[in-house]
Amino acid sequence: MNFECLKNEFLNREFSELNDRQREAVFSVSGNLLILAGAGSGKTTVIINRIYFMLKYGDLSSVKCSDELLRMLVRGFEDKKSLSDFSEALNFDPILPEDVLAITFTNKAAKEIRERLEAKLGEKADRIWASTFHSMCAKILRIHAESLGYSPRFAIYDSDDTKRLIKECIKSLNIEEKILPVKSCMSHISSAKDSLLDSFGFKMKYENDFKMSRISQVYDMYEDKKKKSDAMDFDDLVMNTVKLFKKHPKIRRQYMERFKYVMVDEYQDTSESQHELIKMLTGKNGNLCVVGDDDQSIYKFRGADVDNILSFDKYFKDVKVIRLEQNYRSSGNILSAANAVISNNSSRKSKFLWTSSGDGCKIRVHVSYSEHDEAEIISKEILEGVKNGKKYSDFAVLYRSGIQSAVIEKLLTRNGIPFRVIGNVRFFERKEIKDILSYLSVINNPNDEIRLRRIINRPNRTIGDRTLSSIAEVAQKNNRSFFEVISNCSKYRELQRASYKITSFSSLMNVLIEANKDGMALHDLYDLVLEKIGYIDFIKSSEDDPNPRIENINELRNYILVFESQRGDGASLAEFLEEVSLVSDSASSEDEQDFVSLMTIHASKGLEFPVVFLPGFEEGIFPSQQCIYEPDSIEEERRLAYVALTRAKEKIFILHSTSRMTYGTTSHNKPSRFISEIPSNLLEITKSKDWKKLAASDRIPPSNKQVRVKSVVLARSFGSITRKPSFPVKTNVLFRRPGIEKEQDQIV
Repeated sequence: MNFECLKNEFLNREFSELNDRQREAVFSVSGNLLILAGAGSGKTTVIINRIYFMLKYGDLSSVKCSDELLRMLVRGFEDKKSLSDFSEALNFDPILPEDVLAITFTNKAAKEIRERLEAKLGEKADRIWASTFHSMCAKILRIHAESLGYSPRFAIYDSDDTKRLIKECIKSLNIEEKILPVKSCMSHISSAKDSLLDSFGFKMKYENDFKMSRISQVYDMYEDKKKKSDAMDFDDLVMNTVKLFKKHPKIRRQYMERFKYVMVDEYQDTSESQHELIKMLTGKNGNLCVVGDDDQSIYKFRGADVDNILSFDKYFKDVKVIRLEQNYRSSGNILSAANAVISNNSSRKSKFLWTSSGDGCKIRVHVSYSEHDEAEIISKEILEGVKNGKKYSDFAVLYRSGIQSAVIEKLLTRNGIPFRVIGNVRFFERKEIKDILSYLSVINNPNDEIRLRRIINRPNRTIGDRTLSSIAEVAQKNNRSFFEVISNCSKYRELQRASYKITSFSSLMNVLIEANKDGMALHDLYDLVLEKIGYIDFIKSSEDDPNPRIENINELRNYILVFESQRGDGASLAEFLEEVSLVSDSASSEDEQDFVSLMTIHASKGLEFPVVFLPGFEEGIFPSQQCIYEPDSIEEERRLAYVALTRAKEKIFILHSTSRMTYGTTSHNKPSRFISEIPSNLLEITKSKDWKKLAASDRIPPSNKQVRVKSVVLARSFGSITRKPSFPVKTNVLFRRPGIEKEQDQIV
């Protein structure tokens, strides 16, 4: 036995839980590596084990062995000595944790990577940068903010802050919102930043386009106001980091030398700006490993560019490609259906998912006569499944558009089926939470004008829009910040009539700002803010049912306490606000409740369920009407269908209706082309006329005697809403966590 064979035997034993392709990916350390990870192929396991391998063994391809050591190792192996003895005998050169950068897209994924690495590596894991793109960029920009003309305490605006400021800019430019809607303006500006097009470049590109030139004016004013407020939006975090590296090559080299090994998950979801950032961090000859699946690229509307992964070998030199095709989630028939559908796309890197778990059930295609009948079929199948031993949480209903959920919710409720709708208002986006966080943001950064405008009249201080406009005009005329003007309002003739109210507010804020500077504990500062502004009394006087909002405010305090316990005595307000601003996960947490999950297919990516229902598989619904005549859009729709199919572990129900009412009009749509792309031998087709012949006792009739229950429960991700059925079920006992609304059952 030579050394290579012995080394491979040793590694195969230590990583025996991985398949051959997974081990190949784990052991490939140096150079540029593209891991094409099919759905359910264990990519997170590969990422964790690859980092573990790098930190323990380094690059084993460079390890040499003398004949004498080889003979000793062979004898040890034959004597079945432990793997650790073999490991210690070799002269490994492990990679340092601080040399590794691991980037993913969601805080949930980054947290999972950190926790699993900590379990395998202990304290070493703390020295690895494992974060999202935005979190990594925020950290870099905090250190080098002054190089771009910002302070290290710059604010981070979320989408709501951005919307408010852009709306203000549109109004200041005397542009009617009917002509230039805020959402459209936001979308164009965000897309520009994804393409690394700043306001000047945008102006040059669209100077001869009337509509886009108006957006250019808004873009320019928006950037100017943000800069004066010492603030960035989410798109700025990536674009400004790229700008930092371009303007300051020494800073770029600093991070290139620090991060010798870079790993990026979900590379098919990267935008042009994120792709450029990775190129600047690694160079063409770096040690870059990207993991992704071009067949699951479904976020073009968010700026994702599938070409980043399709053309990876054009952007980087000497790329090694490894395909992970063994699926550990779905049955054989489900995978065959998914393979057949996605093979119709021309722009893709070929791979073929397979499993060793057997064929399983055929794909059930059901033809219903209306969307109500479709929802009733779903209800019946769920109840039948629960009767035969499944849990409600084993079922998921995935739809192309959120408008499809209303009828399904109605029928599930009528049939007494508990369910949760994923993707509704998140905890940190609620009005009362944003109000309190805006106070904290201004305390941290008084120049944060957009948050300052939000809170100056909440609770009501009779400081109206006219006064705010006057303050803004004075600030612009005198080149002062908004906060500087209100702190010295008595000096300005235009503000003297409202000076008492303005001074009262500024004095209050200065007290809170000084308390933060004096090092007051975060939870004490939070209590002081609530006390000084009288927010609880404000909620009680302005809401018919103030209890849910008050409970949310209390849950935010719990969140602060957890943050302080994690960060220790050094927990700062700036760090807390940064963590909150970077919370962007929309998927539901894995709670201990038993509910059917309802969500769009986009929201389902990364999740899995034993049984999946796919309603509305019709031309004009899925694929959507807007995509039917655009080849590139149809390919993305097909990738979306592939994602939908591969969420199922055991069974899939595809449903389409002979008629459907949408936006008040009844349509008669053809079955989706994606159904015809599945081989007929994989399908079992049923129709509602057959189902209607079942005995009446097997049907679930609507009941007029059901008591309706008003209830809202939020999962910890703050991304789901749960509605309980109209009568008690076994899953009625709810629990309380930070960030979850306490259940409020009310008999109506």
